[in-house]
Amino acid sequence: MKLMGECLGPGRGELRQQRAGVPGLPERSALLLSPHLLSVLQLLLWHSALWTVHEATPLGPARSLPQSFLLKCLEQVRKIQADGAELQERLVSEGGQSSFPPQCAAHKLCHPEELMLLRHSLGIPQAPLSSCSSQSLQLTSCLNQLHGGLFLYQGLLQALAGISPELAPTLDTLQLDVTDFATNIWLQMEDLGAAPAVQPTQGAMPTFTSAFQRRAGGVLVASQLHRFLELAYRGLRYLAEP
Repeated sequence: MKLMGECLGPGRGELRQQRAGVPGLPERSALLLSPHLLSVLQLLLWHSALWTVHEATPLGPARSLPQSFLLKCLEQVRKIQADGAELQERLVSEGGQSSFPPQCAAHKLCHPEELMLLRHSLGIPQAPLSSCSSQSLQLTSCLNQLHGGLFLYQGLLQALAGISPELAPTLDTLQLDVTDFATNIWLQMEDLGAAPAVQPTQGAMPTFTSAFQRRAGGVLVASQLHRFLELAYRGLRYLAEP
């Protein structure tokens, strides 16, 4: 008659001996990580997490711009805003003069609501500046959008040429100031190594076929430029903060 232990099968000691001879079934001690290997894995995980955070963080204010550049930009923004406000004021104030067609008073196309409809009709584009928001500021994208917007307004101001002999000096001054600001931004982008390999080319600009369209277009361009510069000023002032 067999003993109960024989009926129940091999004991624990026999199982260890059987497992030791079976490939692919390492002992429990071999499954545990050595302290040295564990330290290496922890170090690798730490570096991986740090690299992930670094890659996900946009190039923002941490990469500071020269204070002299920011102060000059803020000064240029204020100068262009003053030039644009003067142009817009003269365009609107001269609307009642004989040199300005009667459509402005008859159709009230000097008011913002009607001018917005005219903007779509004339195909006057707008420049985005979303990357310069202080809440989601990305330095490289902000500078790219800022330069692209100024370059766009250079073309729009050129399209207004011949608006009137009286307004030509104001328009020329505004255009030169916008060009200087765009050049300043481009040079800083080159210093950062963030400038595109090729400078942008001007796209198709609206064609103003009448004196009224040029004046109404002038009001629109000056108004859009003012709003664009307001956003630019906020972003630049945020970057200039210590």
